[in-house]
Amino acid sequence: MTSLGGTEGVQIPATHPGLKKIPPYWYPYTTYAKERWLGRELLEVVSTEFRDRSMEYYRYALESGVTTINGKVASPNQIIQNGDRMENVVHRHEPPVSATPVKILLEDKEREFLVVDKPGSIPVHASGRYYRNTLVAILMSDFGYEKVYTVNRLDRLTSGLMIVPTSSACARKLTHEFVSGTVRKEYVARCKGEFPEGEVVCEEPLLTVDRQMGLNIVHPKGKHAKTIFQRIRYDSNTDSSVVLCKPLTGRSHQIRVHLQYLGHPIANDTVYSEERIWGAKMGKGGIDTTPSDERSAPKPPEHLADSTSESLNRLNLVEASETPETELQPSKKLLPRETGEDIGMGSPVPLSSEAVEVITRLRNMKDEAEDWSRWRDVIFRAKGSLKAPRSLEVKKPPPNNRRRKNKGEFVDQSLNDAIKALNMSSPEATSSEVIDNLTSEVNTPLGVEAVPAASDPSAGAESNTVEAEKEPIQISTAEAIEIARSLYCSECYLPLHPDPKPEQLYIFLHALRYTTSLGCFETEMPEWSAEGWTWDRD
Repeated sequence: MTSLGGTEGVQIPATHPGLKKIPPYWYPYTTYAKERWLGRELLEVVSTEFRDRSMEYYRYALESGVTTINGKVASPNQIIQNGDRMENVVHRHEPPVSATPVKILLEDKEREFLVVDKPGSIPVHASGRYYRNTLVAILMSDFGYEKVYTVNRLDRLTSGLMIVPTSSACARKLTHEFVSGTVRKEYVARCKGEFPEGEVVCEEPLLTVDRQMGLNIVHPKGKHAKTIFQRIRYDSNTDSSVVLCKPLTGRSHQIRVHLQYLGHPIANDTVYSEERIWGAKMGKGGIDTTPSDERSAPKPPEHLADSTSESLNRLNLVEASETPETELQPSKKLLPRETGEDIGMGSPVPLSSEAVEVITRLRNMKDEAEDWSRWRDVIFRAKGSLKAPRSLEVKKPPPNNRRRKNKGEFVDQSLNDAIKALNMSSPEATSSEVIDNLTSEVNTPLGVEAVPAASDPSAGAESNTVEAEKEPIQISTAEAIEIARSLYCSECYLPLHPDPKPEQLYIFLHALRYTTSLGCFETEMPEWSAEGWTWDRD
Protein backbone atom coordinates (compact mmCIF):
# COMPACT_ATOMS: atom_id res chain seq x y z
CA MET A 1 0.00 0.00 0.00
CA THR A 2 1.48 3.35 -1.02
CA SER A 3 1.02 6.47 1.08
CA LEU A 4 -1.33 9.11 -0.28
CA GLY A 5 1.17 11.87 0.15
CA GLY A 6 4.26 9.66 0.25
CA THR A 7 7.19 9.75 -2.09
CA GLU A 8 7.33 7.34 -4.98
CA GLY A 9 8.45 3.92 -3.87
CA VAL A 10 7.79 4.45 -0.17
CA GLN A 11 5.68 1.52 1.00
CA ILE A 12 3.51 1.16 4.07
CA PRO A 13 3.85 -2.25 5.79
CA ALA A 14 1.21 -4.80 4.81
CA THR A 15 -1.96 -4.75 6.87
CA HIS A 16 -2.39 -7.43 9.53
CA PRO A 17 -5.03 -10.05 8.58
CA GLY A 18 -8.42 -9.07 9.98
CA LEU A 19 -7.66 -5.35 9.75
CA LYS A 20 -8.16 -2.67 7.16
CA LYS A 21 -6.54 0.73 6.86
CA ILE A 22 -6.13 3.49 4.34
CA PRO A 23 -2.92 5.20 3.22
CA PRO A 24 -2.00 8.46 4.98
CA TYR A 25 -3.24 11.61 3.29
CA TRP A 26 -3.06 15.39 3.63
CA TYR A 27 -6.15 16.91 5.19
CA PRO A 28 -7.21 20.54 5.80
CA TYR A 29 -8.25 21.08 9.40
CA THR A 30 -10.11 24.23 10.41
CA THR A 31 -11.86 25.22 13.61
CA TYR A 32 -12.89 28.21 15.68
CA ALA A 33 -11.43 28.75 19.15
CA LYS A 34 -13.16 26.71 21.84
CA GLU A 35 -13.99 28.29 25.16
CA ARG A 36 -11.43 26.19 27.03
CA TRP A 37 -8.68 27.54 24.74
CA LEU A 38 -9.30 31.25 25.31
CA GLY A 39 -6.46 33.21 26.87
CA ARG A 40 -3.95 30.36 26.47
CA GLU A 41 -0.87 30.10 24.26
CA LEU A 42 -1.22 28.14 21.02
CA LEU A 43 1.55 25.66 21.88
CA GLU A 44 0.02 24.95 25.27
CA VAL A 45 -3.37 24.25 23.68
CA VAL A 46 -1.98 22.04 20.91
CA SER A 47 0.22 20.01 23.27
CA THR A 48 -2.55 19.40 25.81
CA GLU A 49 -5.30 18.65 23.27
CA PHE A 50 -3.15 16.14 21.36
CA ARG A 51 -0.63 13.54 22.55
CA ASP A 52 0.29 11.80 19.29
CA ARG A 53 3.58 13.69 18.92
CA SER A 54 6.22 14.92 21.31
CA MET A 55 6.29 18.40 22.82
CA GLU A 56 9.40 19.28 20.83
CA TYR A 57 7.76 18.27 17.57
CA TYR A 58 4.78 20.54 18.24
CA ARG A 59 7.18 23.41 19.01
CA TYR A 60 9.08 22.78 15.79
CA ALA A 61 5.94 22.52 13.65
CA LEU A 62 4.46 25.73 15.03
CA GLU A 63 7.75 27.59 14.71
CA SER A 64 7.75 26.46 11.07
CA GLY A 65 4.47 28.30 10.54
CA VAL A 66 2.18 25.36 9.72
CA THR A 67 -0.76 26.89 11.60
CA THR A 68 -2.58 30.11 10.82
CA ILE A 69 -4.98 32.12 12.96
CA ASN A 70 -7.40 34.35 11.08
CA GLY A 71 -5.39 33.80 7.91
CA LYS A 72 -2.03 34.84 9.36
CA VAL A 73 0.85 32.57 10.37
CA ALA A 74 0.65 31.95 14.11
CA SER A 75 3.59 31.74 16.51
CA PRO A 76 3.75 29.11 19.30
CA ASN A 77 3.24 31.75 22.01
CA GLN A 78 0.30 33.52 20.36
CA ILE A 79 -2.62 33.96 22.75
CA ILE A 80 -5.91 32.52 21.47
CA GLN A 81 -8.81 34.96 21.50
CA ASN A 82 -12.57 34.49 21.25
CA GLY A 83 -13.65 34.15 17.63
CA ASP A 84 -10.20 33.16 16.33
CA ARG A 85 -10.26 30.96 13.21
CA MET A 86 -7.52 28.35 13.23
CA GLU A 87 -6.34 26.45 10.16
CA ASN A 88 -3.80 23.72 9.67
CA VAL A 89 -2.98 21.12 7.03
CA VAL A 90 -2.18 17.81 8.70
CA HIS A 91 -0.88 14.50 7.42
CA ARG A 92 -3.50 12.05 8.67
CA HIS A 93 -2.45 8.55 9.70
CA GLU A 94 -5.75 6.87 10.49
CA PRO A 95 -5.36 3.87 12.80
CA PRO A 96 -6.30 0.47 11.38
CA VAL A 97 -9.80 -0.80 12.11
CA SER A 98 -11.46 -4.19 12.09
CA ALA A 99 -12.12 -5.71 8.68
CA THR A 100 -15.55 -6.83 9.91
CA PRO A 101 -17.98 -5.04 7.58
CA VAL A 102 -20.78 -2.68 8.51
CA LYS A 103 -24.09 -4.50 8.05
CA ILE A 104 -27.34 -2.83 7.03
CA LEU A 105 -30.08 -4.83 8.75
CA LEU A 106 -33.01 -2.75 7.49
CA GLU A 107 -33.62 0.16 5.13
CA ASP A 108 -37.01 1.83 5.51
CA LYS A 109 -37.21 4.27 2.60
CA GLU A 110 -40.74 5.38 3.43
CA ARG A 111 -39.94 6.36 7.02
CA GLU A 112 -36.39 7.37 6.11
CA PHE A 113 -34.09 5.47 8.42
CA LEU A 114 -31.58 2.62 8.46
CA VAL A 115 -30.87 -0.04 11.06
CA VAL A 116 -27.20 -0.99 11.02
CA ASP A 117 -24.88 -3.34 12.90
CA LYS A 118 -21.66 -1.45 13.64
CA PRO A 119 -18.50 -3.49 14.21
CA GLY A 120 -16.30 -2.64 17.16
CA SER A 121 -13.21 -0.48 16.44
CA ILE A 122 -14.80 2.20 14.21
CA PRO A 123 -16.20 5.42 15.67
CA VAL A 124 -19.62 6.65 14.63
CA HIS A 125 -18.42 10.00 13.33
CA ALA A 126 -15.11 11.76 12.70
CA SER A 127 -13.09 12.41 15.84
CA GLY A 128 -9.44 12.45 16.84
CA ARG A 129 -7.36 10.50 14.34
CA TYR A 130 -10.43 9.02 12.62
CA TYR A 131 -12.05 10.71 9.64
CA ARG A 132 -12.62 8.24 6.80
CA ASN A 133 -12.76 5.04 8.88
CA THR A 134 -16.03 6.02 10.57
CA LEU A 135 -19.57 4.70 10.34
CA VAL A 136 -20.88 7.91 8.74
CA ALA A 137 -18.10 8.01 6.12
CA ILE A 138 -18.52 4.32 5.29
CA LEU A 139 -22.29 4.64 4.84
CA MET A 140 -21.78 7.57 2.50
CA SER A 141 -18.72 6.38 0.55
CA ASP A 142 -19.30 2.62 0.37
CA PHE A 143 -23.10 2.39 0.47
CA GLY A 144 -23.82 5.56 -1.46
CA TYR A 145 -26.07 7.40 0.99
CA GLU A 146 -25.98 11.11 0.29
CA LYS A 147 -26.71 12.12 3.87
CA VAL A 148 -27.11 10.26 7.16
CA TYR A 149 -27.86 11.62 10.64
CA THR A 150 -26.59 10.16 13.90
CA VAL A 151 -28.92 10.79 16.84
CA ASN A 152 -27.06 8.59 19.30
CA ARG A 153 -23.67 6.99 19.26
CA LEU A 154 -21.87 3.86 20.34
CA ASP A 155 -18.34 4.04 21.70
CA ARG A 156 -15.69 3.18 19.14
CA LEU A 157 -14.87 -0.11 20.90
CA THR A 158 -18.55 -1.11 21.21
CA SER A 159 -20.34 -3.06 18.50
CA GLY A 160 -24.00 -3.42 17.73
CA LEU A 161 -27.25 -1.87 16.64
CA MET A 162 -27.79 1.74 15.64
CA ILE A 163 -30.81 3.46 14.11
CA VAL A 164 -29.58 5.97 11.54
CA PRO A 165 -32.07 8.46 10.04
CA THR A 166 -31.62 9.49 6.41
CA SER A 167 -33.70 12.67 6.72
CA SER A 168 -33.69 15.62 9.11
CA ALA A 169 -37.37 15.07 9.96
CA CYS A 170 -36.76 11.51 11.13
CA ALA A 171 -33.64 12.64 12.96
CA ARG A 172 -35.57 15.30 14.92
CA LYS A 173 -38.23 12.80 15.91
CA LEU A 174 -35.76 10.16 17.06
CA THR A 175 -33.56 12.70 18.85
CA HIS A 176 -36.57 13.79 20.90
CA GLU A 177 -37.19 10.17 21.94
CA PHE A 178 -33.59 9.67 23.06
CA VAL A 179 -33.52 12.96 24.96
CA SER A 180 -36.85 12.28 26.68
CA GLY A 181 -35.69 8.80 27.70
CA THR A 182 -38.46 6.84 25.96
CA VAL A 183 -36.06 4.65 23.96
CA ARG A 184 -35.50 1.26 25.60
CA LYS A 185 -31.91 0.10 25.11
CA GLU A 186 -30.53 -3.38 25.80
CA TYR A 187 -26.88 -4.39 25.62
CA VAL A 188 -25.02 -7.63 26.24
CA ALA A 189 -21.58 -7.81 27.86
CA ARG A 190 -19.10 -10.46 28.97
CA CYS A 191 -17.60 -9.46 32.30
CA LYS A 192 -15.06 -10.89 34.72
CA GLY A 193 -16.08 -13.23 37.51
CA GLU A 194 -19.37 -14.81 38.54
CA PHE A 195 -21.95 -12.04 38.30
CA PRO A 196 -24.77 -12.34 40.90
CA GLU A 197 -28.05 -13.91 39.85
CA GLY A 198 -31.21 -11.85 39.82
CA GLU A 199 -31.59 -8.18 38.97
CA VAL A 200 -28.73 -5.87 39.98
CA VAL A 201 -29.21 -2.09 39.84
CA CYS A 202 -26.36 0.44 39.86
CA GLU A 203 -27.14 4.16 40.25
CA GLU A 204 -23.70 5.65 40.85
CA PRO A 205 -23.11 9.16 39.38
CA LEU A 206 -20.49 9.38 36.61
CA LEU A 207 -17.97 12.09 35.76
CA THR A 208 -15.49 12.54 32.89
CA VAL A 209 -12.18 13.46 34.52
CA ASP A 210 -9.82 13.26 31.53
CA ARG A 211 -11.27 14.32 28.20
CA GLN A 212 -8.10 13.48 26.28
CA MET A 213 -8.07 9.84 27.40
CA GLY A 214 -11.87 9.65 27.67
CA LEU A 215 -11.69 8.45 31.27
CA ASN A 216 -14.80 8.35 33.46
CA ILE A 217 -15.14 7.51 37.14
CA VAL A 218 -17.82 7.25 39.79
CA HIS A 219 -17.83 10.62 41.57
CA PRO A 220 -20.31 12.29 43.95
CA LYS A 221 -20.33 15.40 41.74
CA GLY A 222 -20.98 13.42 38.58
CA LYS A 223 -24.17 13.11 36.56
CA HIS A 224 -26.97 10.75 37.57
CA ALA A 225 -26.72 7.36 35.88
CA LYS A 226 -28.72 4.15 36.27
CA THR A 227 -28.16 0.70 34.80
CA ILE A 228 -30.06 -2.55 35.39
CA PHE A 229 -28.12 -5.82 35.00
CA GLN A 230 -29.34 -9.41 34.63
CA ARG A 231 -27.02 -12.39 34.39
CA ILE A 232 -27.58 -14.60 31.35
CA ARG A 233 -24.88 -17.20 31.99
CA TYR A 234 -21.71 -17.92 33.95
CA ASP A 235 -18.87 -19.75 32.16
CA SER A 236 -16.57 -21.40 34.68
CA ASN A 237 -13.94 -22.26 32.07
CA THR A 238 -13.10 -18.56 31.69
CA ASP A 239 -14.50 -17.33 35.02
CA SER A 240 -16.63 -14.83 33.16
CA SER A 241 -20.33 -14.01 32.89
CA VAL A 242 -22.55 -12.95 30.01
CA VAL A 243 -24.82 -10.17 31.28
CA LEU A 244 -27.83 -8.30 29.87
CA CYS A 245 -27.44 -4.56 30.50
CA LYS A 246 -30.27 -2.01 30.42
CA PRO A 247 -29.02 1.59 30.72
CA LEU A 248 -31.81 3.97 31.70
CA THR A 249 -29.57 6.99 31.17
CA GLY A 250 -27.00 7.65 28.47
CA ARG A 251 -23.76 8.68 30.16
CA SER A 252 -20.36 8.19 28.55
CA HIS A 253 -18.95 4.70 29.30
CA GLN A 254 -21.90 4.12 31.63
CA ILE A 255 -22.11 0.32 31.37
CA ARG A 256 -18.33 -0.09 31.47
CA VAL A 257 -17.87 2.04 34.61
CA HIS A 258 -20.89 0.61 36.44
CA LEU A 259 -19.68 -2.95 35.82
CA GLN A 260 -16.22 -1.95 37.05
CA TYR A 261 -17.74 -0.37 40.18
CA LEU A 262 -19.63 -3.62 40.89
CA GLY A 263 -16.37 -5.57 40.68
CA HIS A 264 -17.15 -7.23 37.34
CA PRO A 265 -15.48 -5.14 34.62
CA ILE A 266 -15.85 -6.13 30.96
CA ALA A 267 -13.43 -9.01 30.49
CA ASN A 268 -11.30 -7.51 27.73
CA ASP A 269 -11.72 -3.82 28.50
CA THR A 270 -8.21 -2.37 28.17
CA VAL A 271 -9.19 0.69 30.22
CA TYR A 272 -11.54 -0.34 33.01
CA SER A 273 -10.41 -3.96 33.46
CA GLU A 274 -6.66 -3.48 33.69
CA GLU A 275 -4.91 -4.15 36.98
CA ARG A 276 -1.81 -2.23 35.84
CA ILE A 277 -3.96 0.92 35.70
CA TRP A 278 -6.29 0.51 38.68
CA GLY A 279 -4.41 -1.78 41.04
CA ALA A 280 -5.58 -5.02 42.63
CA LYS A 281 -9.16 -3.79 43.29
CA MET A 282 -9.49 -2.70 39.62
CA GLY A 283 -11.81 0.15 40.58
CA LYS A 284 -14.31 -1.94 42.53
CA GLY A 285 -16.30 0.37 44.79
CA GLY A 286 -14.77 3.42 43.11
CA ILE A 287 -11.55 5.31 43.81
CA ASP A 288 -10.61 8.02 46.30
CA THR A 289 -11.93 11.46 45.33
CA THR A 290 -10.05 13.62 47.90
CA PRO A 291 -8.49 16.55 45.94
CA SER A 292 -4.72 16.67 45.61
CA ASP A 293 -2.25 19.06 43.94
CA GLU A 294 0.46 16.40 43.52
CA ARG A 295 1.83 16.17 39.97
CA SER A 296 5.05 14.89 38.44
CA ALA A 297 6.67 15.35 35.05
CA PRO A 298 6.25 12.48 32.57
CA LYS A 299 9.23 10.14 32.26
CA PRO A 300 10.36 8.00 29.32
CA PRO A 301 10.33 4.21 29.72
CA GLU A 302 13.56 2.75 31.10
CA HIS A 303 14.56 1.07 27.86
CA LEU A 304 14.36 4.41 26.01
CA ALA A 305 15.89 6.58 28.72
CA ASP A 306 19.23 6.83 26.92
CA SER A 307 17.56 7.37 23.55
CA THR A 308 15.68 10.38 24.83
CA SER A 309 18.51 11.97 26.81
CA GLU A 310 20.28 15.09 25.70
CA SER A 311 23.29 13.01 24.64
CA LEU A 312 21.48 11.93 21.50
CA ASN A 313 21.16 15.52 20.38
CA ARG A 314 24.59 14.91 18.88
CA LEU A 315 23.24 12.56 16.19
CA ASN A 316 23.21 14.20 12.76
CA LEU A 317 21.69 12.51 9.73
CA VAL A 318 23.39 14.77 7.21
CA GLU A 319 26.34 14.55 4.89
CA ALA A 320 29.50 15.97 6.39
CA SER A 321 29.45 18.93 4.04
CA GLU A 322 25.89 19.93 4.89
CA THR A 323 24.91 22.12 7.82
CA PRO A 324 21.39 23.38 8.60
CA GLU A 325 21.10 27.07 7.84
CA THR A 326 18.75 27.74 10.74
CA GLU A 327 18.46 26.43 14.26
CA LEU A 328 15.23 26.47 16.17
CA GLN A 329 16.06 27.29 19.77
CA PRO A 330 14.12 25.30 22.36
CA SER A 331 11.85 27.30 24.60
CA LYS A 332 12.94 27.56 28.24
CA LYS A 333 9.38 27.83 29.46
CA LEU A 334 7.97 24.50 30.58
CA LEU A 335 4.36 23.92 29.62
CA PRO A 336 1.75 21.87 31.50
CA ARG A 337 2.41 18.67 29.54
CA GLU A 338 6.09 18.82 30.45
CA THR A 339 5.45 19.28 34.17
CA GLY A 340 2.45 16.94 34.49
CA GLU A 341 0.11 19.84 35.23
CA ASP A 342 -1.95 18.97 32.15
CA ILE A 343 -3.48 16.08 34.08
CA GLY A 344 -6.75 17.40 35.40
CA MET A 345 -6.84 20.56 33.27
CA GLY A 346 -10.04 19.36 31.60
CA SER A 347 -11.62 17.95 34.74
CA PRO A 348 -14.65 19.79 36.18
CA VAL A 349 -13.45 18.94 39.71
CA PRO A 350 -10.02 18.78 41.40
CA LEU A 351 -8.49 15.32 41.05
CA SER A 352 -7.34 13.04 43.83
CA SER A 353 -3.82 11.61 43.87
CA GLU A 354 -5.29 8.19 43.02
CA ALA A 355 -7.09 9.62 39.97
CA VAL A 356 -3.84 11.29 38.84
CA GLU A 357 -2.00 7.98 39.17
CA VAL A 358 -4.70 6.18 37.20
CA ILE A 359 -4.52 8.72 34.35
CA THR A 360 -0.71 8.58 34.32
CA ARG A 361 -0.68 4.77 34.13
CA LEU A 362 -3.37 4.84 31.44
CA ARG A 363 -1.28 7.23 29.34
CA ASN A 364 1.79 5.04 29.78
CA MET A 365 -0.13 1.95 28.68
CA LYS A 366 -1.38 3.77 25.59
CA ASP A 367 2.20 4.77 24.75
CA GLU A 368 3.34 1.18 25.25
CA ALA A 369 0.57 -0.13 22.99
CA GLU A 370 1.84 2.23 20.28
CA ASP A 371 5.41 0.98 20.67
CA TRP A 372 6.37 4.13 22.60
CA SER A 373 6.24 6.07 19.32
CA ARG A 374 5.72 9.40 21.10
CA TRP A 375 8.97 8.86 23.00
CA ARG A 376 10.77 7.83 19.81
CA ASP A 377 9.68 11.02 18.06
CA VAL A 378 12.34 13.10 16.36
CA ILE A 379 12.52 16.47 14.70
CA PHE A 380 13.94 16.57 11.22
CA ARG A 381 15.49 20.01 10.86
CA ALA A 382 16.31 20.69 7.25
CA LYS A 383 17.39 23.77 5.36
CA GLY A 384 13.81 24.90 5.22
CA SER A 385 11.00 24.74 7.77
CA LEU A 386 8.36 22.03 7.88
CA LYS A 387 5.75 22.71 5.21
CA ALA A 388 2.79 20.86 3.75
CA PRO A 389 3.25 19.98 0.05
CA ARG A 390 2.16 22.08 -2.91
CA SER A 391 1.57 25.14 -0.73
CA LEU A 392 -1.85 23.71 0.05
CA GLU A 393 -4.33 26.50 0.62
CA VAL A 394 -7.42 26.02 2.78
CA LYS A 395 -10.78 27.58 2.01
CA LYS A 396 -12.13 30.09 4.49
CA PRO A 397 -14.83 28.26 6.47
CA PRO A 398 -18.48 29.34 6.39
CA PRO A 399 -20.13 31.08 9.36
CA ASN A 400 -20.54 29.12 12.59
CA ASN A 401 -24.18 28.26 11.94
CA ARG A 402 -23.39 26.68 8.57
CA ARG A 403 -20.10 24.90 9.12
CA ARG A 404 -19.44 21.28 9.96
CA LYS A 405 -17.29 20.55 13.00
CA ASN A 406 -13.57 20.64 12.14
CA LYS A 407 -14.44 20.18 8.48
CA GLY A 408 -12.01 21.99 6.21
CA GLU A 409 -11.59 22.05 2.44
CA PHE A 410 -8.73 22.78 0.09
CA VAL A 411 -9.03 25.58 -2.43
CA ASP A 412 -8.02 22.98 -5.04
CA GLN A 413 -11.29 21.02 -5.44
CA SER A 414 -9.49 18.05 -7.02
CA LEU A 415 -7.84 17.34 -3.67
CA ASN A 416 -11.20 17.38 -1.86
CA ASP A 417 -12.60 15.00 -4.48
CA ALA A 418 -9.58 12.71 -4.09
CA ILE A 419 -10.09 12.39 -0.32
CA LYS A 420 -13.78 11.57 -0.83
CA ALA A 421 -12.84 8.94 -3.42
CA LEU A 422 -10.83 6.86 -0.94
CA ASN A 423 -12.43 3.40 -0.84
CA MET A 424 -13.09 2.42 2.79
CA SER A 425 -14.07 -1.23 2.37
CA SER A 426 -11.17 -2.00 0.05
CA PRO A 427 -8.42 0.61 0.32
CA GLU A 428 -6.31 -1.26 -2.21
CA ALA A 429 -9.07 -0.63 -4.77
CA THR A 430 -8.53 3.12 -4.61
CA SER A 431 -7.67 4.23 -8.13
CA SER A 432 -4.15 5.32 -9.08
CA GLU A 433 -5.61 8.65 -10.21
CA VAL A 434 -6.86 9.33 -6.69
CA ILE A 435 -3.46 8.41 -5.24
CA ASP A 436 -1.71 10.69 -7.72
CA ASN A 437 -3.94 13.60 -6.72
CA LEU A 438 -2.93 13.23 -3.08
CA THR A 439 0.74 12.43 -3.72
CA SER A 440 3.38 15.09 -3.25
CA GLU A 441 7.10 15.61 -3.06
CA VAL A 442 8.50 15.12 0.42
CA ASN A 443 7.61 18.25 2.36
CA THR A 444 11.01 18.51 4.03
CA PRO A 445 14.10 16.95 2.40
CA LEU A 446 15.34 13.70 3.91
CA GLY A 447 18.97 14.81 3.91
CA VAL A 448 18.34 16.04 7.41
CA GLU A 449 19.42 16.37 10.99
CA ALA A 450 17.46 14.15 13.39
CA VAL A 451 17.00 15.50 16.90
CA PRO A 452 15.29 13.31 19.51
CA ALA A 453 12.20 15.25 20.48
CA ALA A 454 11.42 13.65 23.79
CA SER A 455 14.53 14.92 25.52
CA ASP A 456 14.58 16.13 29.09
CA PRO A 457 13.10 19.67 28.96
CA SER A 458 15.37 20.79 31.79
CA ALA A 459 18.51 19.77 29.86
CA GLY A 460 18.38 22.88 27.60
CA ALA A 461 21.60 24.84 27.90
CA GLU A 462 23.67 21.91 29.15
CA SER A 463 22.86 19.79 26.09
CA ASN A 464 23.95 22.64 23.81
CA THR A 465 27.31 22.70 25.58
CA VAL A 466 27.75 18.94 25.21
CA GLU A 467 26.88 19.18 21.53
CA ALA A 468 29.53 21.81 20.99
CA GLU A 469 32.20 19.75 22.75
CA LYS A 470 31.71 16.42 20.96
CA GLU A 471 31.96 15.57 17.30
CA PRO A 472 28.57 14.60 15.77
CA ILE A 473 28.10 11.19 14.20
CA GLN A 474 27.99 11.47 10.42
CA ILE A 475 26.24 9.12 7.99
CA SER A 476 25.38 9.49 4.35
CA THR A 477 22.14 10.87 2.99
CA ALA A 478 21.30 7.47 1.49
CA GLU A 479 21.72 5.81 4.89
CA ALA A 480 19.60 8.52 6.48
CA ILE A 481 16.79 7.97 3.98
CA GLU A 482 16.84 4.22 4.57
CA ILE A 483 16.64 4.68 8.35
CA ALA A 484 13.92 7.27 8.07
CA ARG A 485 11.72 5.18 5.77
CA SER A 486 11.77 2.18 8.09
CA LEU A 487 11.07 4.09 11.29
CA TYR A 488 9.19 7.25 10.33
CA CYS A 489 6.67 8.56 7.85
CA SER A 490 8.67 10.19 5.09
CA GLU A 491 6.31 13.18 4.93
CA CYS A 492 5.47 14.12 8.51
CA TYR A 493 8.06 11.97 10.33
CA LEU A 494 5.46 10.29 12.54
CA PRO A 495 7.13 7.32 14.28
CA LEU A 496 5.67 4.12 12.81
CA HIS A 497 4.57 1.21 14.97
CA PRO A 498 3.18 -2.29 14.36
CA ASP A 499 -0.49 -2.93 13.71
CA PRO A 500 -2.54 -4.12 16.70
CA LYS A 501 -4.16 -7.53 16.74
CA PRO A 502 -7.81 -7.41 15.52
CA GLU A 503 -9.07 -8.71 18.88
CA GLN A 504 -7.51 -5.67 20.60
CA LEU A 505 -9.80 -3.27 18.72
CA TYR A 506 -13.12 -4.08 20.39
CA ILE A 507 -14.53 -4.93 23.79
CA PHE A 508 -17.16 -7.45 24.86
CA LEU A 509 -20.00 -4.93 24.81
CA HIS A 510 -22.72 -5.06 22.14
CA ALA A 511 -25.89 -3.02 21.55
CA LEU A 512 -28.39 -5.84 21.15
CA ARG A 513 -31.86 -4.29 20.98
CA TYR A 514 -33.50 -0.85 20.71
CA THR A 515 -37.22 -0.22 21.11
CA THR A 516 -38.54 3.08 19.74
CA SER A 517 -41.73 4.47 18.17
CA LEU A 518 -40.33 3.22 14.86
CA GLY A 519 -40.37 -0.34 16.14
CA CYS A 520 -38.25 -2.87 18.01
CA PHE A 521 -34.99 -3.79 16.29
CA GLU A 522 -32.26 -6.22 17.28
CA THR A 523 -29.11 -7.93 16.04
CA GLU A 524 -27.91 -11.48 16.49
CA MET A 525 -26.02 -12.24 19.68
CA PRO A 526 -22.27 -11.59 19.25
CA GLU A 527 -20.01 -14.61 18.86
CA TRP A 528 -18.19 -13.92 22.13
CA SER A 529 -21.46 -14.39 24.06
CA ALA A 530 -21.62 -18.09 23.16
CA GLU A 531 -21.49 -20.61 26.00
CA GLY A 532 -17.95 -21.65 26.85
CA TRP A 533 -16.41 -19.17 24.41
CA THR A 534 -12.67 -18.58 24.91
CA TRP A 535 -10.29 -15.86 23.80
CA ASP A 536 -6.63 -14.89 23.96
CA ARG A 537 -6.17 -13.16 27.32
CA ASP A 538 -2.46 -12.40 27.05
